[in-house]
Amino acid sequence: MGGETAVTRRTAVRCLAGLAGSQFLPGLHSQDPPTVIAADGSTIEVTFASGQFDVPRQALLDWISLAARAVSGYFGRFPVPRASLQIVMASAGRRRGGKVSGVTYGDGGARSRITVDQHISRQDLERDWVLTHEFVHYGFPSVEESHHWIEEGSATYIEPIARAAVGNLAVTQVWGDMVRDMPQGLPAVGDQGLDNTHTWGRTYWGGALYCLLADVEIRRKSRNKKGLVDVFRALTRAGANIESGWLLERALQAGDKATGGKVLTTLYEQMAAKPVPVDLPDLWRQLGVRNQGGQITFDSRAPLAHVRAAICS
Repeated sequence: MGGETAVTRRTAVRCLAGLAGSQFLPGLHSQDPPTVIAADGSTIEVTFASGQFDVPRQALLDWISLAARAVSGYFGRFPVPRASLQIVMASAGRRRGGKVSGVTYGDGGARSRITVDQHISRQDLERDWVLTHEFVHYGFPSVEESHHWIEEGSATYIEPIARAAVGNLAVTQVWGDMVRDMPQGLPAVGDQGLDNTHTWGRTYWGGALYCLLADVEIRRKSRNKKGLVDVFRALTRAGANIESGWLLERALQAGDKATGGKVLTTLYEQMAAKPVPVDLPDLWRQLGVRNQGGQITFDSRAPLAHVRAAICS
């Protein structure tokens, strides 16, 4: 792939669970020309494949622009020079719940297909996380299939942080959702590590847990001068996006170099082939994240409160 380290994976496909069979629909064509959205020096070519939504077209374009701005903010710029985005209306009887679903590809250029409920509202679009999740996928190289957890896990972890940075999500909700959902990433009985356990929970939330632990440790060791955001910005500067094929070890080493340590590589060596228990209640305590009857509050006196604050700054 353009001189990059070869990987055996034939195509880069990042998608939400249950959408592995989705693909671009060549038989659906918009009667309108594509709309080009500027994204921090990059362009996103948007086509509407079918249907008339309840919300005006501009509301959908604003939603796309906001997701692009969130991702550009985290990565330092939009991760790819050009992307194609196809918006498809959900057909009656095909949806299994939810307002938005998506799938992203890297072969033949960065491209995403997003299926949207015809009756979606402006409020639904404001709350949507799927499009940002799919755009985050553009910022990591295609790796071997056994490492799918880092692709989905990084998108799961970064998406709410990126949205919070542009005011699209409350910081309390970022941490509240982590407290609620991160236990799904913990190893269960029979777990054989992230590379060998391909359940939904370990792929999405196990990968997110790896990212959280890495972020906290990088910031702790660097006294908050570096974080996981610096890893992804370094990869973006090196051209390591969804269109390129890298060995995971190469990506982790590049990230370690950017942050001045070996946190990513060491953590991967620990978690790749065996289960690693994580005391999440203690981690939340150290970060100063409290869940009191469903209400998230922060303890500024906690040992790692400064790390928690910096992650969503």
